Amino acid sequence: MSIIVFHGSTRKNSNTEILTYQAVPKNQGTHVYLRDYTIRPIIDQRHDIHGFTPVDDHHTELIDQLLQHDTIVFATPIYWYSMSGLMKLFIDRWSQILRDPDYPGFREKLANKKVYAIIVGGDNPFIKGLPLIQQFQYICDFYRMHFAGYIIGKASKPGEILNDLKALKSASSLINDTADKNF
Repeated sequence: MSIIVFHGSTRKNSNTEILTYQAVPKNQGTHVYLRDYTIRPIIDQRHDIHGFTPVDDHHTELIDQLLQHDTIVFATPIYWYSMSGLMKLFIDRWSQILRDPDYPGFREKLANKKVYAIIVGGDNPFIKGLPLIQQFQYICDFYRMHFAGYIIGKASKPGEILNDLKALKSASSLINDTADKNF
C-alpha cells in the first residue's frame, strides 16, 4: 500500500499535522504540504469551445504524485466549517484535469483508491466538522474512490491537539486497521 498525504494547513507543525503524523508518520508515505506549492484558482471553462486554458502552476505536478499512490489522506484544518483554501484549490482544479488530454482516464485512475480525511477544528468540530466529512464523501463518490474513514480532532491554539487523546489514539490505528473507521 502506497500512501500520499496532502496537508492543507498553512501553518507548519499545525495541530492537523501533529494528528496526521500519528496516522502516517513523517518517514512513512509521501507527505505533500500544499502551502509549498502554487495552485491557481480554477477558471471554469468547461463549456468553452477551446476548453481550459493551460495554467502555469504546480497543480499537474501534484496530480502526478497523487496518481502514483493507492491511498490518499486529506489532512486539513476546519476553516469556516470547510476545508482550507489550499485544499479547496487543489480539489477544485480536478475539474480541469478531468478534461486535460494529458490525463486521459483521470476519473477511472482515481476509482477504487482508498481515501481518509483527518480534520481538526476548535469550534465544536465533532458536529460542525461533519459537513466537511460529508463533502469528502461526495468527492469520493463522484470519482468512485473508497472513503475508508476519518478522524476529527479538537484543537485551536498551536499544540492543543496533544490534549485530544482520543483523536491521537484513533489516528495511530486509522490506516492500519482493515475495517473502515470513523472517529
